[in-house]
Amino acid sequence: MRIRLFLICIYLLILVTNCYAKLFFVGANESLHSIQEAINLAQNGDTVIIRNGIYKEHDLFLSKSIHLIGEKNALIDGEKFSGILVSETSNFSISGLSFTNIGVSYTSDLAAIKVSKSTDFIIEDCRLENVFFGILIEKSKRGSIRNNHVSSVRINEASSGNGIHIWSGDDMEVHDNELFGLRDGIYFEFVKNSRVYSNFSHDNLRYGLHFMFSNSNLYHHNTFNNNGSGVAVMFSKFITMHDNTFQFNWGSASYGLLLKEIYDAEIYSNTFEQNTIGINAEGSTRINYRNNRFIRNGWAVKIAGACYANNFSKNDFMSNSFDVAYNSKENDNSFDKNYWTDYSGYDLDKNGIGDIPYRPVKLFSFIVNNSPEALVLLRSLFVELVNFSEKVTPVFTPSHLMDTNPLMRKIND
Repeated sequence: MRIRLFLICIYLLILVTNCYAKLFFVGANESLHSIQEAINLAQNGDTVIIRNGIYKEHDLFLSKSIHLIGEKNALIDGEKFSGILVSETSNFSISGLSFTNIGVSYTSDLAAIKVSKSTDFIIEDCRLENVFFGILIEKSKRGSIRNNHVSSVRINEASSGNGIHIWSGDDMEVHDNELFGLRDGIYFEFVKNSRVYSNFSHDNLRYGLHFMFSNSNLYHHNTFNNNGSGVAVMFSKFITMHDNTFQFNWGSASYGLLLKEIYDAEIYSNTFEQNTIGINAEGSTRINYRNNRFIRNGWAVKIAGACYANNFSKNDFMSNSFDVAYNSKENDNSFDKNYWTDYSGYDLDKNGIGDIPYRPVKLFSFIVNNSPEALVLLRSLFVELVNFSEKVTPVFTPSHLMDTNPLMRKIND
């Protein structure tokens, strides 16, 4: 009985609260023509509906727990200045609005939507075009940025900002956004306990995703296509990346995924297809790579110095120019039960595992690491002879870097 009475009281409280919330309409045929005027009149819990039309307003300031909702074709033209600034508030939302013509600055972070020191908010279903920064979040918690379209037409990194940029955040959620034509599609710095999923980040000048000093985060089911340098993950720990797709990141300094100073990570069930380098790892330790697919990359995996205690298991290496490149004769990483299309061994007992080990590091890969111009010989008979001689008697490549249980068939679909 007491529980029922309590629930009734909560329901009545919600009804009373909703009764006091107001709706404000902005539009050419409304009493309010200015978005800022409506924001000034609104109180916590109120909603501002922005009608179809073009609103030439910039530097809008929001410091209340209100909801801004744009009708279809409600467009804020920043007139080369900025867009909406939200500061030190909570429980607000911005949805359905379009933004264009955000100014470019070399001293200020101009953004279509800038949020500072805020909590518990939603930014969704917005269209941001011709922006410097799209959505810029700083020193904020428990925000959801979802189903937004962010794009620009920048031609160099110096005059470009990032699509979704979060600095010093906690418990953030970024999902189902499309980002292109920017410097970095998504950028995290000092962000923790956050999730990035189901985003499509493509054709950006530098990185599809770039994060630094950001621990305990989860990235899954994202697609990163045709970005200038791929995806960069730096100076972070306790990272999980799974079911992402890294494709068509080509160039002299491009890769699907760059790992630099990464510790204690799980990287599994990802697809690396047609990148200059699938994964480039530097100074990265205690990482489990499993059930990934490496398809038609230049190098599937490049391992530089100070990479220790990493495990590669149940990955498919298919039709890569080089499966693994290694710049040292020492090895502290394990390869076990991977599938290699270049494996030419046999399986007499028919258990699905090759009877002789596979050495994924070829001497020619070692040579190219030291003399890149040697790549012109890639398809020559000379290369086959060089690799065969090293296979018989390893001298330059790590003699104990091998997959002792190579799989006869691929295992990841």
